[in-house]
Amino acid sequence: MVIKRRHWAFPAAALVLVLPAATGCTSASDAPAEPGGAPSTSGAPSTSGVPSTSVARVCAEPGAGPAQAPAGAVTVDPAVVGDLAAKTRSSPPNTTFWLRPGTHRLEPDRYAQVVPKDGDSYLGAPGAVLDGRKTNQYAFGGTAGDVAIRYLTVQGFVAPNNEGVVNHDMADGWVIEHAAIQYNSGAGLMAGARQQVRASCLRSNGQYGMNAYKTGDSIRGLVVEGNEIVGNNTDGWERQRPGCGCTGGIKFWAVDGADVRGNWVHDNRGAGLWADNNNNDFRIEDNVLEANDGAALMYETSYNAVIRNNTIRRNNWVEGRKHADRGDTFPYATVYVSEAGGEPRIRARTDKIEIYRNVLENNWNGITLWESADRFCNSPANTSTGYCTLLVKDTGRCTRPAIATAPLYDDCRWKTRRVDIHGNRFVLDPSVVKCTVECDRMAVLANYGTFPDWSPYKGKRVAEAIVHKQDNHWHDNVYRGPWSFVAGDPGRKLDSGQWQGAPYQQDVSSTFAPQAGG
Repeated sequence: MVIKRRHWAFPAAALVLVLPAATGCTSASDAPAEPGGAPSTSGAPSTSGVPSTSVARVCAEPGAGPAQAPAGAVTVDPAVVGDLAAKTRSSPPNTTFWLRPGTHRLEPDRYAQVVPKDGDSYLGAPGAVLDGRKTNQYAFGGTAGDVAIRYLTVQGFVAPNNEGVVNHDMADGWVIEHAAIQYNSGAGLMAGARQQVRASCLRSNGQYGMNAYKTGDSIRGLVVEGNEIVGNNTDGWERQRPGCGCTGGIKFWAVDGADVRGNWVHDNRGAGLWADNNNNDFRIEDNVLEANDGAALMYETSYNAVIRNNTIRRNNWVEGRKHADRGDTFPYATVYVSEAGGEPRIRARTDKIEIYRNVLENNWNGITLWESADRFCNSPANTSTGYCTLLVKDTGRCTRPAIATAPLYDDCRWKTRRVDIHGNRFVLDPSVVKCTVECDRMAVLANYGTFPDWSPYKGKRVAEAIVHKQDNHWHDNVYRGPWSFVAGDPGRKLDSGQWQGAPYQQDVSSTFAPQAGG
């Protein structure tokens, strides 16, 4: 898949390679200084009704595995190079392996890896580490289902860009609990259907903490709960490949059904959480998202989500300031909804994108609802090259003349629609963010359609629709600080009175206090 970046749209991620490659990233970053030792404590909700959120400090306070081998388990010796892979090969399915304390190693071949059988379980004793020594690309691979990895540290592997170290081949039904997957290149972890990732530390990996992509777009029922996801993208892929859209804490691609709850997502060198391309039915709740260089959350060309009870602080200071310093007036946001919306025709637990009972404090901008007039099926401006919406199975139908008439006029484009933003608390103190302009905005907007020549969406059609016709609403929120609002295009900046008045009529029953702070 070819990824192209155009102004006004964040790019989609390149797809993962599933076979060993002869080229790619071959060295892991040295372990950086530990980012953000503890969550910030300011901004506790007081009048919004949002419950306080505890965080998962699992990197500093890891769970301890069993000090002795469970009954019937195969014991793995760290003094024997390759012992874990060899005993996995010689044991039947559904075997439990107990890794003794110490540093375990694979054979010194870059493709050496552990290939589990169905139902295998790996338990680390206190102090058990599987170390790739910047030699091995993958730790655990293969297609076996229902594998469990618990209480084990996996580090020092050098997966190529867009590939992953644990569950490299995206097998289904894996459970990763109380694990530390850290200081690897590529993604620390890939995902399969029904995967559960709980109480684990995904720290300082070269590209992603987890890349939730599976060949064939068949991830269903993903659970990400109680993890600490910190300091990922140490290899700076946006600098290496400008516009790749391939960095952050977790990237989700075509996932149908995900529960992302109770995680501490912080200090990632890019977005914290990024759902990109035909994701559906997400619940993102009770997380603390803070101090990520980019947006805390991006929900892009996707459908139907509930985003609630999250504490979102000090995000997008790096990327937002960078764009402002360049004179870019686009409202780069902390929660960025891009060509994504509620769609009743797609089965999910909600038929909207509902954003409620969150606290957003001292971020660079607030929530932006965006729709590119030029991005639709078969358009060269569609950065998810080769993909169409979930409403059109045959991408070839989205061409002239059919695309200019119902139903394809609507169904061939991802729409930012049915977004309901209510009951949130938005706090901004510019002296904390250290900004004077371009960091204080809520926005709903689109560009002027120009491209390609055969587009039926030229001119102001999309901008008028996203602002006035697609059921996007802010209401019953609490604002503290000098907020401003953007509607239609970046140059139309409004105060709260204009935002609440005709023709926009946003933030009905919301309250505004211009002073900074809570």
